[in-house]
Amino acid sequence: MPQLVEAWSRFGVSSGIVVAVKYVLLICDDETVSPSMEEIAADPAYRAYEAEVERRGGTLGGARLRPVASATTVRVRDGETLVSDGPFAETKDFVGGIDILECADLDEAIALAALHPYARHGCVEVRPVWE
Repeated sequence: MPQLVEAWSRFGVSSGIVVAVKYVLLICDDETVSPSMEEIAADPAYRAYEAEVERRGGTLGGARLRPVASATTVRVRDGETLVSDGPFAETKDFVGGIDILECADLDEAIALAALHPYARHGCVEVRPVWE
């Protein structure tokens, strides 16, 4: 039974004890409509999102990524390192950034993801962190 309790506690499930769980929000959008850093800083919706995350005390970090055209993909096959320019897959939506949050549970992570401005025109993928 202790192993089961320990395993479930990794996902924030415990016997009456609130355990914060780390989530990564993968912020995806179409780069052809990607705003500048100045536009993001001035966007009231983005400022409201940041304020709510800060109010909940859940931000652990994050970063906006450069456009996918600047990506380099690395693979190792049969001991040979293969390097190619650009993304691994052809797709319209690209991961443009990440937010790392500490939340009480998945519901809170989803609520914060829904507040992110990119959720309105791109998508925000929510993933728990292995710990």
